[in-house]
Amino acid sequence: MTIYHFVGIKGSGMSALAQILHDMGYEVQGSDYDKRFFTQIALEEAGIKILPFQKENIQPGMTIIAGNAFPDTHEEIVRAMELGLPVVRYHRFLGQFMERFTSIGITGAHGKTSTTGLLAHVMKGAKPTSYLIGDGTGKGDKEAEFFVFEACEYRRHFLSYFPDYCIMTNIDFDHPDYFANVEDVFSAFQEMALQVKKGIIACGDDEKLQKIQAKVPVLFYGFGEENDFQARNVERTAEGTKFDVFVRNTFYDTFAIPTYGDHNVLNALAIIAICHYEEIDSSIVKEQLLTFKGVKRRFTEKSVGSQILIDDYAHHPTEIKATINAARQKYPDKNIIAVFQPHTFTRTQTFLGEFAESLKLADKTYLCEIFGSARENHGQLSIEDLQKLVPNSSIIKEDETASLREHENSVILFMGAGDIQKFQNAYEKSLEPQS
Repeated sequence: MTIYHFVGIKGSGMSALAQILHDMGYEVQGSDYDKRFFTQIALEEAGIKILPFQKENIQPGMTIIAGNAFPDTHEEIVRAMELGLPVVRYHRFLGQFMERFTSIGITGAHGKTSTTGLLAHVMKGAKPTSYLIGDGTGKGDKEAEFFVFEACEYRRHFLSYFPDYCIMTNIDFDHPDYFANVEDVFSAFQEMALQVKKGIIACGDDEKLQKIQAKVPVLFYGFGEENDFQARNVERTAEGTKFDVFVRNTFYDTFAIPTYGDHNVLNALAIIAICHYEEIDSSIVKEQLLTFKGVKRRFTEKSVGSQILIDDYAHHPTEIKATINAARQKYPDKNIIAVFQPHTFTRTQTFLGEFAESLKLADKTYLCEIFGSARENHGQLSIEDLQKLVPNSSIIKEDETASLREHENSVILFMGAGDIQKFQNAYEKSLEPQS
């Protein structure tokens, strides 16, 4: 039996796929940089071998799954080609793999990971389900009927997939290093829609998604009355959110979720719609929605003294706004302190004004230096350009986080898609008693 070798196994999608194949009984190993990533914890727990990059890792009889971040000139890929081994890009492999299940892809500019995690949790309560979540979580079930997976639009990678169903959460302009504008993003989603085999569940409150054309039925969900699945009578409390669901203006059932913010109501509504379409009993859906613990780096909370520390992946103005509003719903009596690390120079430049507007929703903002990516590690602007636009903001360095102590009885949001965790870690370390 072949050994699956992952080039870049610590990538979030790669890590998840490696876990799935391992669970299904395949022999799996991989290589990556020595730097520690949170995605490798699950790999280590599963006993999956992680090697440092070197061409000697590649041996006859292997199938190579290559991460999208690594070019064909990478030493391991070059070696594999010299040996005549199959080399398959991550998204291509995934596209082939899902053909053996009823597949449900979740895509959108925002909310993909949370919605994928929620759907996986709900579906596995009803039917054997394998799933791949963009936070590095993957689970393979040998008896799986369904395969739930996150489908990323970046560089149109999701066009490698032909899923049975697709949930589309929203269309927004992001990844300005690749997409020209929001119309370019829409064209990618439109192309994806034509590849879906059975049905599309789309947020009807999103004006762009209302224009999606497909060869299969399109069911719309949202707060608006024109939606097929509508949330009404929403009750927002510090314990969570409760709402009634109407299917084509007929009352269906009442659901509750232990999460906050309208975006989480919409995520749950998408799951309710797909489960209704697949005739999964609503009592199972209700029970599973209530026991969902969330996904990694999405509103992940920790109490420290009088403060609540929250780690969140929010890296786009729309996501920052949603995260701050969710924190205000859960903690209405606390100040909201934002610690934000912009991710990539092109995104910061493109959305400079929008970032400023969303960060103004916090009571105080601390800005970290812009996190460059492997594709782009410098730019024309600096963090000072954003700081000038955000009243009551300061620039903070990793060794200055102890100053956050002054915000007693507050919620401190650490937001970003780079390595913002090091700021939270440094702050937590500053709180430890000094020996």
